[in-house]
Amino acid sequence: MKSKLQKFYESIKGKRIALCGIGVSNTPLALMFAQKGALVTVCDRRSKEQLGQVAEELEAKGIALKLGENYLKDIEADIIFRTPGMQYYLPELCEYRRRGVAVTSEMEVFFELCPAKIIAVTGSNGKTTTTTIISELLLAKGERVWLGGNIGRALLPLIEEMSENDFAVVELSSFQLISMRTSPDIAVVTNLSPNHLDMHKDMNEYIDSKKNIFLHQNAFSRTVLNLDNEITAGFADDVRGDLFTFSRKKEPERGAFADEKGDIYFNTGKQRIFVLSSDNIKIPGNHNVENYLAAISATWGYVGIEDIRKVAADFGGVEHRAELVRELKGVRYYNDSIATTPSRTMQGTLSLYEDKIILIAGGYDKKIPFDSFGNALAQKVKLLILMGVTADKIEQSVKSAADYTLGSPEIIRVNSMAEAVQAANKYAAKGDVVSLSPACASFDMYPNFEARGKDFKQLVNGL
Repeated sequence: MKSKLQKFYESIKGKRIALCGIGVSNTPLALMFAQKGALVTVCDRRSKEQLGQVAEELEAKGIALKLGENYLKDIEADIIFRTPGMQYYLPELCEYRRRGVAVTSEMEVFFELCPAKIIAVTGSNGKTTTTTIISELLLAKGERVWLGGNIGRALLPLIEEMSENDFAVVELSSFQLISMRTSPDIAVVTNLSPNHLDMHKDMNEYIDSKKNIFLHQNAFSRTVLNLDNEITAGFADDVRGDLFTFSRKKEPERGAFADEKGDIYFNTGKQRIFVLSSDNIKIPGNHNVENYLAAISATWGYVGIEDIRKVAADFGGVEHRAELVRELKGVRYYNDSIATTPSRTMQGTLSLYEDKIILIAGGYDKKIPFDSFGNALAQKVKLLILMGVTADKIEQSVKSAADYTLGSPEIIRVNSMAEAVQAANKYAAKGDVVSLSPACASFDMYPNFEARGKDFKQLVNGL
C-alpha cells in the first residue's frame, strides 16, 4: 500500500511548480521537487548577480529562474509555493487562486505528509527559545528529533528520513500559520502582543493566524497556553483536545507553574509535582522561566524530570538572545538581536539587569505602538543609542513617558551599527552593560535579525 508521501511524489511528476522567493526553505525545496520530476521555476525579486552561487546551483539542476521586479507576474504553474514572509493576501496570489492554481507553502505540505509526531510553537515572543528547549528535552530523553520551521530549516526535503517514532519540533510564524488548515499533535502558544502589523490587515488577523496552530486539532491532541497573557488565556474555550496552561502568577488546573519562591511544579490535575527551582535554569530572566514552563507542559509525559533538570542546568541559550559577546575593560556586551518588538525588549533585556544599561535600539517599522516602551526605557536605560527608521518614534515615546526627566536617559542618534558600537564603547565605564536589543525588525538595514546580530558581534569583537 502506497504511503501519502509516495502518492504526493507521484502527483507532482510533470507538474509545473513555482516557488516564490529564494530563501532558507524554498531553495532545498526546489532541488527536491526537481529531483522528483516536477518542472520547477524559482521566482525572486533579486537579480541573478545578487543571488550569486544559489542561482547557479539551481540552474545546474534544470530549475528555471524568473527574476526581477515583476517576478510574481504571469507565472505559469499548477502549484505555487509562497515563501513564509510573503503576505497571504498579495493581489497576485489571490488572482492565481481565483484561476485555480494551488497556492500553498512548504510547512502546509509538511504537516499533511509528516509521519512523525509534531510539536509546534508560536507566539509573539519566546517561540525560538521554547522550540529549542523542547528539542533539547526530547534529545536528552534519547528521542530522534527534527528541528525546523521558522527557526531556520525546511523540513519537507528531509521527510523521507523521518519515522512515526520521531518528533518534529517546529517553530511557526503568523505568516506560515495564516493559511494552514492542519494543526500539530502538540500546539504551544507562548504569548501574544502586537506584532507584524505592517504585514497583517490588523491585530485580529494576526491573532486569528496564530489560532490556526490549534483550531484544526482533534480530540487526541494537546494544546499549551500562557495563562498570564490575556489573549492566549482567552483561547481556552476553542481548544478541542487536552489543555495544559502555564503561569508564573498562579497555579493552573493542569500544567506547569512557578510559585512565589521560583520553584517550578507541574499540576497533573490530581497532584502537584516538584520539577526544579528556577535558580537552576542556566539562561537568565523571568521570560526564560516562562519558556521552560511552556516546554515542560508540551513534553510532560514524554520526558522525565531528570531530563528537564539536566537541560535546565546545561542549556546556554540560543544565539542572538541575550547572548554575552564579550567583556572588555569591565564592560559586558550582549547581543539580543532577536528582540524585534518592544515587548520582547521589555520582558527580556530590560528585565535582566539591576542597574541601568546602555541600549542600542531602533530599526524597521512594523507599525507596532511604542507607548509603554518609553516608560520602560526611562526606568531601565541610562544611555539610549538610536538608529533606523523607528528612531524618531522611540525617542518621542521616551520623552513623553511619565518617568522621563531631561537627560535620563541620555539619547544619541547614529546612522549605522558601527557608529552605535563605537558610541557605546566611548560612553561605557567599568561595570556597565551594553545591549543590542532593537525592539524592531532589521529589514531597513539587514536581511534578518541574525545578520544584524552577527554584525554587532563582529564589531564588538573588533573593539
